[in-house]
Amino acid sequence: MATTDKAPPTPRMFRPANQRGAARLAAVQALYQLDIGGQTLTEVVAEFENYRLGKELDGDQYRDADAAFFRDIIAGVVREQRNLDPAIHVSLTPDWPLKRIDVTLRAILRCGTYELMGRKDVPARVVITEYVDIARAFFGPNDEQRMVNGVLDTVARKLRGEEFSDDPQGGKA
Repeated sequence: MATTDKAPPTPRMFRPANQRGAARLAAVQALYQLDIGGQTLTEVVAEFENYRLGKELDGDQYRDADAAFFRDIIAGVVREQRNLDPAIHVSLTPDWPLKRIDVTLRAILRCGTYELMGRKDVPARVVITEYVDIARAFFGPNDEQRMVNGVLDTVARKLRGEEFSDDPQGGKA
């Protein structure tokens, strides 16, 4: 098993997740590890699949996850990062550019934006809710959770406005 300077972040508390929810959480942790650890995508995916997904590691029991969904999210974020980051950036306030955002929060926003762009089979509101829950698990109920909600809602309404056509606010958050 490859080692890194710093282990991926561990959520404080997380409501029971289905296999896709567990895959989303693992993708956020894997992207964090990619960002700070200097490993390749192949190495990180192999480590998670061999030692984390559904396994016990250092006393922590990882939930079973949809491995194909996990691979799709993490590979999609890496492949599409040049498209994801501008979509996130324009949804942030000018005084908080994406490069200034915490590594874990950046991974959450990238995963959520990837799903909104590349996984039309998953309803936008589900994507937003899932990643707000992940933000809450890592940071508690605070500004980070609200930021994830606001950014992903803005991205979703730009990319999938038709899913919000029944919104009484006329499609605006």
